[in-house]
Amino acid sequence: MQDLTQAINGWSDDRLAGMRRGVEKESLRTRADGHLVTTAHPKTLGSALTHPHITTDFSESQVELITGVHPSAGACAAELEAVQTFTLNAIDDELLWPSSMPCWLPGDDDIPLGQYGTSNVGLSKTVYRSGLGYRYGRRMQTISGVHYNWSIPQVSDADYFGLIRNFRRHAFLPMVLFGASPAVCACFARGNQHSLQALGEDTLYLPYATSLRMGGLGYQSDAQSALAVSYNSLEGYGRSLEAALTVPYPRYEAIGVRAPDGSYRQLGTSLLQIENEFYGTIRPKRTIHPGERPLHALRERGVQYVEVRLMDLDPFEPIGIATRTMRFLDVFLLHCLLSDSPPDSPQEIAALVRNQGQVAERGRQPGFCIERNGQQVLLVDWAARILSEMRPIAERLDAIQGPSSAEPGLHRAALDHAIDTLHHPEKLPSARVLASMQNDFGGSFGRFGLAQAQRLKASAAAAPLSAAQTAAMQAQALQSLQDQAAVEAADSLPFDQYLSQYLSPARLTPRSALRRA
Repeated sequence: MQDLTQAINGWSDDRLAGMRRGVEKESLRTRADGHLVTTAHPKTLGSALTHPHITTDFSESQVELITGVHPSAGACAAELEAVQTFTLNAIDDELLWPSSMPCWLPGDDDIPLGQYGTSNVGLSKTVYRSGLGYRYGRRMQTISGVHYNWSIPQVSDADYFGLIRNFRRHAFLPMVLFGASPAVCACFARGNQHSLQALGEDTLYLPYATSLRMGGLGYQSDAQSALAVSYNSLEGYGRSLEAALTVPYPRYEAIGVRAPDGSYRQLGTSLLQIENEFYGTIRPKRTIHPGERPLHALRERGVQYVEVRLMDLDPFEPIGIATRTMRFLDVFLLHCLLSDSPPDSPQEIAALVRNQGQVAERGRQPGFCIERNGQQVLLVDWAARILSEMRPIAERLDAIQGPSSAEPGLHRAALDHAIDTLHHPEKLPSARVLASMQNDFGGSFGRFGLAQAQRLKASAAAAPLSAAQTAAMQAQALQSLQDQAAVEAADSLPFDQYLSQYLSPARLTPRSALRRA
């Protein structure tokens, strides 16, 4: 405790005030009856290829809303709310599904892949998604979440990787505190092996689950589970990913790159088609130049920020994540950065995988234990210790704002709320979701989600953006369509040649390594 107090107090106000965050929020578009929309991404939202704030993830039906980089959680939440309000009011009678686990889905082949136009980069994005569908099934790709992007000045690559190692060790804590996917539509699990129980006619669940999205039925890959990526250094991380991006994987070789008619099924046959296919609770990131591979950017210029990927959509929060939750994440990430972070090992990595799966399915179970240093420890005890250690960090962040702040003590309030819900698990989002389904919707996940989606739609209609804001966003959407046309007109290479060049292993190597060679 004293070490963390000294560490955080040793940082200048300016450095702490330089903390930045941004959010990416995925949501499925549904019809008014809660079934997946299978139509194209609406033109009123602009181009999914070039719009800076409104795009799609896996499917044409899966909207992704992206904020800019913000100096405060409040400003970040405000932008996300504005972009979402515009989106909801621009998609006519369609809804945005409020939960991470998907709505009522059609057959796998009827879930449309994201389409990004006729440019080489646009076509490659669609082929990548086709590959995901062949490898994992399209239903799995409709799972949605919130990604929290975070940075702070004067942090080295080694320090960021220390943060990542600690985050992975302590990932059980945000999973328990903010997991909100304890149940799924029965249509999602059809044909899959699982241990879920029936909650209602169309709903499966586990009574103590926190985040089925992060469990075995969720956004996981058996193939990638053998990829024991170490986070001990940028160099080691890069080597692990490069191997996964370049070495053929037999199961994916069997799929083939092309179908008999010559169309592309996937980008390649390696374990990962591209870097984005690598799943994880947190990733090191660097903004890329046009045409640059993400791994090359990391190796060439270092870590710029981290991307937290384990956050469920909170169906009770209009934008899917509370501002209070963002503030908690700021404190938690600083705790991960400032705490001692010994190197990981294959044994620890395997234990963390086991912890994640068990916490996803049983995290609220009384007396539940997880692994720490080869021993079984009570989850609540370990969580309480981490939360206690976070106190001086929350106090320091609040002190920067000063007593004259309009809302003083917000980081401490976020921490206090987390402590309260940890010790009163009926207040956790996952427990509240189950209680609402059982008490208000006859045990139906679909009816619960539809009601929340309708409430969100009504709120956006009742409080639209100003005329000036709406006009600005409409102009941005129109500009993105023009930008896509410009990208398409600028192409000079045949697609096959473009793809061969982009996927070349040489594109993964930093210039410094090429100079040494």
